[in-house]
Amino acid sequence: MKISPSDIGATFAFLFLMSHGCLQPANGQQNAFVGSGDTALGSSSTLAGDSAANEIVSKVLAENDRRRQRLRRYTVVRTYEIRSGEGKVAAQAVVRMEFRAPDERTFEQTSGKGSGIVGHLVFDQLMDSESETSSGKQRLDSAITPANYIFHFAGEENLGPYHCLILQVVPRRKDKYLFEGRIWVETHDFAVAKIVGHPAKKPSFWINDADFVREYQRVQGFWLPLRDESQVEVRMYGKRVLTIQHGPYRITEVSGTSAGHVN
Repeated sequence: MKISPSDIGATFAFLFLMSHGCLQPANGQQNAFVGSGDTALGSSSTLAGDSAANEIVSKVLAENDRRRQRLRRYTVVRTYEIRSGEGKVAAQAVVRMEFRAPDERTFEQTSGKGSGIVGHLVFDQLMDSESETSSGKQRLDSAITPANYIFHFAGEENLGPYHCLILQVVPRRKDKYLFEGRIWVETHDFAVAKIVGHPAKKPSFWINDADFVREYQRVQGFWLPLRDESQVEVRMYGKRVLTIQHGPYRITEVSGTSAGHVN
């Protein structure tokens, strides 16, 4: 018995959706919070313990929900790549994704190179899974909420231009839809700037280790994905790395108004 590219694709899809569905509402994080982290929470240096962490999460969820109402439509160019542990590119695809509120996503591949079989079995599965699960039960099962996780305040850190509060995230149960790791919350907008983690439960017998990183960026006042990286250690295959670069974005509708192009 041997693992197939479709099995690897399923694992990458699982990791991508795990990071994609967390605190992000159906149409992406958005930046509409009024005020700063210091004003809303008090001095961040005094934050400690689970109550402070839960307050941060509550504010993020509330602000995400508010921003969700504003962003109605956008397009983004995504570059998907699969590499070996040595860095050799096995397959690449450039895809145009269009989002329309509340949950519709359409994909159009514009170019590709490398193994067509790997690209078909991995990239197509990623896109199909994202379309199918963006608003279903799996999304609720993986949401970063107090029902699914215990939160601990773990400090502060600057990520480029963003000052962030760090939360340690501990799953309440060994569930394949949950993860263990950390999230970075930007203090001015209460938006997630970064998520790092690994599944709470092994996604497959074939996978020895699996880790993911998702980074966000501020785009025209909205917080949207910048880069995903998933690494899996596969029995008999070794290490495989999936990266997805997001951008440029073109936001075309915000609360009934037109928007513009952002690189």
